[in-house]
Amino acid sequence: MSIIYKYLNREIFKNFGIILMVVVCIYIAVDFFEKIDDFMEAGLPFSRAAWFFIYNIPFVTAQIMPVGLFLAILVVFGMMSKNNEIVALKSSGISIYALLWPVVSVGVLFTILLFFLSEVIVPISTSRANEIWLREVRKEPAVNTREKNVWIKGNRTITHITYYNSAEKSLHGISLNRFDRDFNLVRRVDAKKGVFKNGRWVLQQGMVQTFDQKTGEYRIDFFEDQAEELDFLPEDLKRVMRKSQEMSFKELFNYIKKVEAEGYDATVYRIDLQAKIAFPFVCIILCVLGTGLSFRGRVREGLPVVVAYGLGIIFLYWIFHSFCVSLGYGEMLPPLIAVWTANAVALCAGILILMVAE
Repeated sequence: MSIIYKYLNREIFKNFGIILMVVVCIYIAVDFFEKIDDFMEAGLPFSRAAWFFIYNIPFVTAQIMPVGLFLAILVVFGMMSKNNEIVALKSSGISIYALLWPVVSVGVLFTILLFFLSEVIVPISTSRANEIWLREVRKEPAVNTREKNVWIKGNRTITHITYYNSAEKSLHGISLNRFDRDFNLVRRVDAKKGVFKNGRWVLQQGMVQTFDQKTGEYRIDFFEDQAEELDFLPEDLKRVMRKSQEMSFKELFNYIKKVEAEGYDATVYRIDLQAKIAFPFVCIILCVLGTGLSFRGRVREGLPVVVAYGLGIIFLYWIFHSFCVSLGYGEMLPPLIAVWTANAVALCAGILILMVAE
């Protein structure tokens, strides 16, 4: 039996390597032709562009690992089924569950590797890639996003935001400082909250301090709602805010604790935290599902059909997963249920298909 296990593992790793290499090369090629003009317009050397694409490879690898493993299993068992090797194994008294163990062991190994890649390498590489793209290519305003405090330097303005809720497009704890040409503070606006409505920011429950050049003193006015021209849009904040994939599990967990300790909503980040746990386990689930589908004899028509079949299943899974996560972002489902529902359904489907195939 060890010979069969070694054969399955070798074939799975070989096909996975081919699939991963092809997908990564295609992604880099498409991304290169899409963004190389931006690098040239920014006047950056080719080495900076090369480093940007290199930094993106770990993220692409982490995203494609479950899909590549699933397709590799379908290809291996599909070719074995086409060559009647599955029939020969069954005739020898080998159960489908006996062949499932080496596949699941590979899934466990990939789960560990994916968790390590997502926790250690991807946060660092993604952060550096975003820094090159935002700071050097897009020339975004100088922004410091240490933890939840955001500092934005605009045209003679410095804005501080205590917390930004991307789901609601709302600002919390805003301080806007405007300066004259000699960098003297001429106007300061402090508000408890700000929301983006009808293409502009509306600040709520705030205070305005305006410098009076005649008296040399600041005039103070209070307001409940006031439209204010800011140097950024919600899309700009979403790009420059530190994303969940740039943080490890521990960093994101501590970030959530700090946000909620100050009374802010951290539902979006709680969903991302659950996703950091749920996503690596997709490898094991897809191993079970792929084995069951292969033994039902539905992937015997050749390599192109096998790949199309696998991509179709992944597409349905991803649509269902995205739908559940969207319900979680909209606070219609708890974060735990929103993230794990698709995995639970896929696992149940894989077990059911295995039982029917056996």
